[in-house]
Formats: sequence, structure tokens, C-alpha cells
Amino acid sequence: MIYLDNAATTYPKPQAVYKMWSRAMSAYGANPGRSGHAFSQSTAEAVYQSRAKCAEFFGAEPENTIFTLNCTHALNFAVKGIARNGCHFVTSDMEHNAAIRPVYAAARDCGGSFDMFEAVEDEEQTVYNAERAIRPNTAALVCTAASNVMGLRTPIKELAALCRRKRICFIVDAAQGAGTLPITLKDGINIICAAGHKGLYGPMGTGLMITDGSFELKTIIEGGTGSASESISQPDFTPDRFESGTINTAGAIALGEGVDFVRRLTPQRILSHELALCERFCAGASTIRGVSLYNRITPQNAHLYAPVVSFNINGMSSTEGAALLSEGGFYMRGGLHCAPLAHKKIGTINGGTIRFSPSAFSTNRDVDMLLRMLERIAAKQ
Repeated sequence: MIYLDNAATTYPKPQAVYKMWSRAMSAYGANPGRSGHAFSQSTAEAVYQSRAKCAEFFGAEPENTIFTLNCTHALNFAVKGIARNGCHFVTSDMEHNAAIRPVYAAARDCGGSFDMFEAVEDEEQTVYNAERAIRPNTAALVCTAASNVMGLRTPIKELAALCRRKRICFIVDAAQGAGTLPITLKDGINIICAAGHKGLYGPMGTGLMITDGSFELKTIIEGGTGSASESISQPDFTPDRFESGTINTAGAIALGEGVDFVRRLTPQRILSHELALCERFCAGASTIRGVSLYNRITPQNAHLYAPVVSFNINGMSSTEGAALLSEGGFYMRGGLHCAPLAHKKIGTINGGTIRFSPSAFSTNRDVDMLLRMLERIAAKQ
């Protein structure tokens, strides 16, 4: 098996993550923050240690680092939390449904609206396009760090500066950037939403919403928090305000090990390794007659991309191509990748693409074997 579907979830995970998750299921089996006994307190301490690791990684404070079930939950908390009556949102034209659907729903429900700007390889033009979309009633700019379809990055630092000038909230969907791209609150981002199970190498069922505390967010879920239990009102302090009910305790604790793994390797080394594999794949695939690349990562343009490449095998749908590759032991996703805006942008809305996305564990040999398989399949078409 050669797994190259890491934009969906990374696999394998580091051994330390498996070990900590297993240990947490037994050693930290009490409900954190819900009881005064020692077992609960030790579990709460383990959760806090992981929270602190995640906070430091993104330049945040532990109390402003909220555990969620995934990046989608975090984006819903952020987008719907910032929405006010009649407000306006700005977002890019390549957003995942995890971002554009909450934006659409929040604008609809508050009697507001949203506009999309075109993201392009020219970063100055992208920022200019975003600025033109901002209105006096704009509440937030919601933007992916990188497209999960073609890997195109957005100029996060420059967009953060734009939002500061306009005094609007900047919410970043870091599902395809956390763990590889330089994403930190120190660059002026107000809210980072991240998937724990992708580039942070944590378990599935983990995510993060990390805020700088600059903007007050309404809650969309209320309930037991283990704090302020005497009141029927939701706590007004983080992280409790957004962590109603029991969190995925073992997952949250194991996520800290994933963050440790990324810190040891460094995001820069991981990104360089994965981009080199994408360059290798693009160079080889571009020579195969019958294979179409929708983004081509080269040494010259790699700084504009996250390590994701979309392609198709001519004469078959993306799902058919992915199924054939799966039969040969290569696991990649075919289809629309929950990102119809991006597929409209590159002209593949009717059939989708096959997505190549390596990880820190992928190798040159994996890429070379995939290219040989593609040659054999394409030759039969």
C-alpha cells in the first residue's frame, strides 16, 4: 500500500501518537475538569499540557486555544460566532465547503451577504482583489491558507495586514497549512482554524480554534463545561466558552504528540520534503501522454504552493482513475474534494480530479512507482 491521500488525513501517524492515544485511553480515562478527584485532575493536566503545546505552536495563549472535533467545527464556531445582523463576509474563490457553507449560512441567517475574490499566483493582485470586495459592513475575511485541490497558497501575512487596516476579523482555514506553512497569530491573524488529524499528525476527531481574543464570538453550542456550573448562562471565558460537553480527551492528548513530531522535524523541513515530491511527480507526470495536470509545481513556483497536485487520466473520470490506482495499491482521492469553488476555478466541476498529496513519510520511491503505474494505465487508454 502506498498512501498519498494526506490532504484528507495523514497516514501513518508517528508512533508516539499511537502510543499516547492508547495510553490516554487507560491512564487518562477520567473526565477532565468535571471532578475533584485525583484521576480527573491528572487527566485535566494532560489535556492542558497538550493545549499548551498547540498554543505555543501557533503563537497563542493556552486559554485561547480551543479543542474542537475537526476544522469544520472550528470554522463554524468562528464564522457564525462573528456574524451580526446585516453583516457582510469576504472569502476567496477556492474555499472548501467547510468554510463557504458556514459563510453562506451565517450571511443568510443574519440578513447579510458575502462576496468572493479571485485568488491568483500574483500575491499583490490577490490582496488587491480582496480589498475591493470589502465593504463598510464587512465583519470578517474568511480565507483558506492553501487550496486543497491545487495547492495554491494565499498571502496570509498581507491579508492579515489588510484586515488590520480595515478593522475586520481575519479567519484562516488552516486545514491545508497547519504543520507545513508558517501560520501564526503573531502575523496578525485573529482566528486560526486547524485540523488536528492532517498536517499536525494527530488522531481523527481532533481540531483547533485558536484566537487572539480581539473579537467577541457568540456561541453556537452551549452546555456543561465543568465551570461556572451555578449559572444557566454559558461561561464568558475561553476555552470553556467553546468546549461544551466532554472533549475527545484521548485525541486531544495525543494531538500534543503530533505537534511535538512536527516541531522536531520542523514545518520548514516537512514542507521542503513534500514539495520536492510534488515537483518530482509533476516532472514525471508531465511527460506521460494521457495524463493532465491542473497545477504544476516546479522549483521556480514552489513557494506559491502547498504540497497538493491535481491530475486526471484522460478518457476516464477522476473516480474511475482513482479506483484503478487503488487496485494497484496507490491510495488517492478522486472527485470534487468538498471544494466545488476550486473545481469551477480550474474547469473540473463536472468530473473532479485525482489528488496527489504526500506526507513527511512519503518517499521518492513512492512517487516513482506511482508514475510507472500511471504510464501503464495511460497506455491502455
